Amino acid sequence: MDGKRSNTEPGDILRKIGELTRSILEHICSGRLPSVYIDRFRNYCTDATGNCFCSSDLAIGKEVVTLQRECHARRLDVLLRVLLIVQQLLQESKHSSKRDIYYMYPSVFQEQSVVDKAINDICILLHCSRHNLNVVPVGNGLVIGWLRFTEAGRKFDCMSSLNTAYPIPVHTEEVKNIISAAHYVLVVEKESVFQRLANDLFCNRHRCIIITGRGYPDVPTRRFLRLLIEKLSLPAYCLVDCDPYGFDILTTYRFGSMQMAYDAKFLRIPDMHWLGAFPSDSEKYGLPKQCLLPLTAEGETSPKLKQCCKDVTYSGKYHIGGRFRDFCFFWVSC
Repeated sequence: MDGKRSNTEPGDILRKIGELTRSILEHICSGRLPSVYIDRFRNYCTDATGNCFCSSDLAIGKEVVTLQRECHARRLDVLLRVLLIVQQLLQESKHSSKRDIYYMYPSVFQEQSVVDKAINDICILLHCSRHNLNVVPVGNGLVIGWLRFTEAGRKFDCMSSLNTAYPIPVHTEEVKNIISAAHYVLVVEKESVFQRLANDLFCNRHRCIIITGRGYPDVPTRRFLRLLIEKLSLPAYCLVDCDPYGFDILTTYRFGSMQMAYDAKFLRIPDMHWLGAFPSDSEKYGLPKQCLLPLTAEGETSPKLKQCCKDVTYSGKYHIGGRFRDFCFFWVSC
């Protein structure tokens, strides 16, 4: 797997911020309109031959943000405001969430998505990850099993109570002293499945680590999982629902999310194994039809899920054996 980014220490990020703002200021002082060039990333595959080798984490061009266009002027205004907040966070060694940043200028930002986009732009411009900006999300993931580690001096001893859930650390870069007697890592989509495994004392009978992102995994869950795989050299298995949402969650773990394509190679788990559930499982295990749920109208019409199926059906990059292709065709034909 790809290693860590270089030049992402607070001092390096502050230097890059200074260089960027200085360049904009020099353009304005000289009577020129400043322009900011932001790398663009592919967020879909259009190759219908099945021989696609494109990589979504490689820039495919640059977007020019300039004051000549009103919408760009607003975007640049937001970017600089968020950049100022990030600079203060780094200088004071503090952390903040995206939501906290939004509430600093709610009348200017107007929507949370505006802040999210600005943070992504800043990460691309500074060649760093979100956590390097001291912008952290609220943790959502859980972990149990044969694992012990520390975070910022705080000890997490999952092995002392194998079936007690611990929150996944938000500051993954501060996780140290990782010790484990596990043979593999099991990732499950839903908290209900996670809790069922804990109640059944699954880890008492199997030396493993179980992680859930409670649905779509947040960045701390993906970073923590990636860290465990790298440090412990353990195989990872993923158990998700047999529906388009489960499939999308699986591909997020394995390939990264399209919205954060610039950071995908530092978050993805390319060797993750798909444990199930498969469309063929209903026949294989003789499940009664009343146990199956039909694809909802929302699922049928969701552009995101249709694109997900399209990517998997036609893109070699998303192909993991015949079962993935069968999975996609199964849902397209419903």
